[in-house]
Amino acid sequence: MSTAALDPVTLTVVQNGLIQVCNEMDLAFVRSAFSPVISEGMDRSDGIYDARDGALIAQGELGLPVFVGTMQFSTAAVIERVKTHYDGKVDPGDVFIVNDPYLGGTHLMDVRFVKPFFYRGQLFAWLANTGHWPDVGGMVPGGFSASATEVEQEGLRLPPVKFFKKGEMDREILAIILSNIRIADQRIGDIKAQAAALDTGERRLTALIDRYGASTVRSAIAEMRARAAKLMRARIAAIPDGIYQGTSVVDSDGVVDEPLTIRMRIDKKGEELTFDMSGSSPPCRGPMNSVIATTRSAIYLAIKHVFPDVPINAGTFEPLRIVDPDGTFLYARYPRPVSGCAAEVSQRIAEAVFAALTQAIPDLLFAAPAGTSGNLGVGGIDPARGRPYIMYLFTGGGYGGFRGGDGLSNGCSTIGISKMPPVEVLEQYYPVRFEEFSLNEGSGGAGRWRGGFGITYAIRLVRGEARVSMVMDHGRTGPQGVLGGADGGVNRVEIARADGVYRPPHLSKDQDIGIGVGDVVRVSTPGGGGYGDPAQRDPAAIARDRARGYYSADQLAARFPAATPRTAS
Repeated sequence: MSTAALDPVTLTVVQNGLIQVCNEMDLAFVRSAFSPVISEGMDRSDGIYDARDGALIAQGELGLPVFVGTMQFSTAAVIERVKTHYDGKVDPGDVFIVNDPYLGGTHLMDVRFVKPFFYRGQLFAWLANTGHWPDVGGMVPGGFSASATEVEQEGLRLPPVKFFKKGEMDREILAIILSNIRIADQRIGDIKAQAAALDTGERRLTALIDRYGASTVRSAIAEMRARAAKLMRARIAAIPDGIYQGTSVVDSDGVVDEPLTIRMRIDKKGEELTFDMSGSSPPCRGPMNSVIATTRSAIYLAIKHVFPDVPINAGTFEPLRIVDPDGTFLYARYPRPVSGCAAEVSQRIAEAVFAALTQAIPDLLFAAPAGTSGNLGVGGIDPARGRPYIMYLFTGGGYGGFRGGDGLSNGCSTIGISKMPPVEVLEQYYPVRFEEFSLNEGSGGAGRWRGGFGITYAIRLVRGEARVSMVMDHGRTGPQGVLGGADGGVNRVEIARADGVYRPPHLSKDQDIGIGVGDVVRVSTPGGGGYGDPAQRDPAAIARDRARGYYSADQLAARFPAATPRTAS
């Protein structure tokens, strides 16, 4: 069936069918994974990619936005590997594994499986997924080393290799992997879950093509891409032509205690946007370098935040031109460390995009969200169970205010829909007790529409000894307010030990901090920025905030001019 002959109803059904295939892969992965970061936190994604170049065809609605761009780059890297190392040949049941950040990746903990999909003996597409493994070796439990100066210190790096050959797992490759990571006995469950998700996708995509025919599905894929590009061009055309600039700041690289600056220049002309970050800080010593796949994906997800109605596929990105920021920390090359690129730097890139475009389309934008995943790793040996553990968690923060409404409190990070695993689950798995989990009151930036609030949590170690590491951000400056709004509150970390309270010198990044029984790790995440002049905030809204304890009377009086003695006393 030609594209011209494809009726709208069939197109819609096939489009939603492809997304549903990805959704079922997501669910199969989540429901069978062992690690809470995947099964509860949902830190993973699944998609379908073009057989020739790896371009995105469809991604599940439950997938992380930051993987929207990166998985098509890693799939392209696998395709290139097949050409150069496998004579261009793959077989049904083959599955490649890859986590190399410089080959379309993020950080080493995001491990990708890529599988060729055959229909009636012909390569039709590639199926791929990403799962965040709790550990891949390296200097610290969990992989988030704050002071790594080369990628080898961050963990095991895997080029694209056939992990499954014609459906059979290569036990030698498995042995190499398990010999280089902590809690190896638990990884096999996640590995099998990740492979099973691709098997699910294979069955569901076969059924979809059986029903509508390969020609019809191919025509639908081509039309989906063309329509996404057309719709994105239409949305861009509504932005006034001009040059818009924004900046954002990373606290430090974890090694050198100096901020890193992202300078974003967006050139809007006609139906295209050109992004230039060449004025950003140079490559850094620590792990806040970003590989180019993640840098590009951060821009894609930022624009998707602005125009959420545009479907996600390769056509979505066609009107977006990105000048490679060579010579900056946003284009990392081997052996630069990169563990913070996807979880933290990508959010600063998105924040710079938001800051720039707010000048052009303020009604569609918002003040900056918390913009940090709050990565925390706690690892040790549980004496009650006699085995090692690694607890990795990420946390929410406040969203920025927007025209007509206050920001959401305790929202997920800019880059994902992942959520922190439930406290009850973490306490069952690990020797910890959560002694506090509350709103970080006062952290929302003042504005006509204030920012949402971050959270505060406190974890007490109840057995044994452990090592704590963290890679977070926005400890130096809070998320940006816009149009007269104030910045949100900053990230804060402290560890109460028997010998006193320890605070990281880099504010939001540190590693290998020893703790014992009774010691408490306390984290407060950032609030969102405020939108608009705080003097214009509705007095009734101020009174409501005070009644709910969101701000103290002193904070209200200092931040909101409309907080008269009657409402602030």
